[in-house]
This record gives sequence, C-alpha cells and structure tokens, in this order.
Amino acid sequence: MKMGISGASGQLGQAVLKELAERGGGHEIVGISRSPDKVRSPAKGRLGDFDAPQTLPAAFAGLDRLLLIPSADLEPGVRGRQLRGAIDAAVAAGVQHLFLVSVAGTRKAEAPALAETFWTAEQHLIRTAPRWTILRMNYFAESMAQEIQMSAAMGVLTGLGEERVAYVSRDDLAAAAAGALLGEGHAGAIYNGTGPAVVSGEERARTASQVLGKPLGYVVIDEAQLRGGLTQAGLPEIVVDVMADIKKNFVRGDFDVLTTDIERLSGRSPKSLREILAAAVA
Repeated sequence: MKMGISGASGQLGQAVLKELAERGGGHEIVGISRSPDKVRSPAKGRLGDFDAPQTLPAAFAGLDRLLLIPSADLEPGVRGRQLRGAIDAAVAAGVQHLFLVSVAGTRKAEAPALAETFWTAEQHLIRTAPRWTILRMNYFAESMAQEIQMSAAMGVLTGLGEERVAYVSRDDLAAAAAGALLGEGHAGAIYNGTGPAVVSGEERARTASQVLGKPLGYVVIDEAQLRGGLTQAGLPEIVVDVMADIKKNFVRGDFDVLTTDIERLSGRSPKSLREILAAAVA
C-alpha cells in the first residue's frame, strides 16, 4: 500500500513519518511538502504545495491513502480554501481513502473564526471523498508547556475561565494517525484525540508548580487583558487573534472532551500534561 503524508516537513508530519517507519509493514510512504528535500528516508519526498495547486496532482498520484495536515497559515479563510483544494486534487488523483487532521469541538463557523478552517474541510471531505476518516485533535500539550514556561516568571498562569482541556501530546496524536492509516475499519469515523485527563486552569497551575518547583497561581482575566498581554509580549496581531479565539474555545468547552481514541488507534497510553511539561523543562 502507498501512503502519503501532507505537511511532511512540519512537526506533526515528521512525527507521523517516524511512527510509520518504526511500524514497518512494507508499505511505501510518501512525504509531501513544499520542501521535499527535508523528508527523511525511508519516506520518499514529493513536492506538494497547497498554495500551488498545480503541484498536487503529481504529489498525490498513485496514493492509496492520504493524511491531510492543515498548514500553519493563520490568515482567516486561507486554510479552509487550501484543504478544499487538496481534497479535490486527491479525489481527482484517485486516492481512495482520505484522513484529515481536524480539531476538537468543530462546528459550523465562518471566517475569521478559527473553527471555519476545520468545519469547511470536514464538510467538504465528507461530501467528496470515496472514504474518509477524521482525527480531531485536542490542544497540544507541548504548546501549553511552552506557554507555562513563558508565564512562570510572573508567578501566575492566566485564563479566561475554568478552561477544561484534555491536552494531547503531538507524538501521541502522530501515533494515532499512523495507527489509523495502517489499520482497517476506520472509514466514516470521527475520532477525538485527547490526553489521559481533562485539566482545569487551576489544576494546570498546580501541576506546573509541582514540576517547576515554584508556587504558581491561576488568575482569570478578561479578553482585553489577554490581548494586551500578548501584544505587549510582541506577538503579531494575527497571532493574538488566534490565541484569543483558542482561549474562548477553552471556556466554551470545545476541548472538554475525554476519549480513549489515542490508545485505541496507537496501541499505547497517551502522555499527560505533567509528563510533557517535565520533559520540556528537563
């Protein structure tokens, strides 16, 4: 079987390729990227750029299964358009089973809402692909570990509310994606990739205090304060908008979902936020 991974030079794409290589099975693995020279053996690199649709037919040619990973482009409306085009190109190329990385809590939304990307892509995939599987990811534990490290000097972690999130490790999500790609019986399934527990804002601060060895509190702030702090930290406006959107989704409960899908698909227990933070500061 020939499998393709889009976004193969990104962090998640590289992790999926690594998992596939370690699991073996004699399959041909293709890493699709704007920088195909960065794709490591045994995967074969192919040029494929969502913003250059003319590169996609050759990138997807001959593939039996394809994992679509959204790009890192944060401009409102762009990723939804990119994924629609990639899905159409894959179907035209004859790919029989498309796998899509989406996000927890996906629901109908319009740009500039972050959820528009995933709603647009999911709906187009379901309507278009011969066979499809959706892997909705929770918020990456590595991203929260980085936020904790940056905030620790202030002695407090902040949030817009209780913020109950089942943080998932990037490597665990990659292992689940690899398991789904290699397995059978996943057509028409929507999985939710979560960590082993839902963690509130206060629990996050308590865990960080124990791992970092210093007292950290948890303070609820409003959106204006959040935006002001991110802007003061030097983040560009588009990143501030995205982070504010994510935090509002935390409060709304989009990431307050807990499943065993990671273990079912990957064959191993997912790592906790504590483990990821401890590894980050080691």
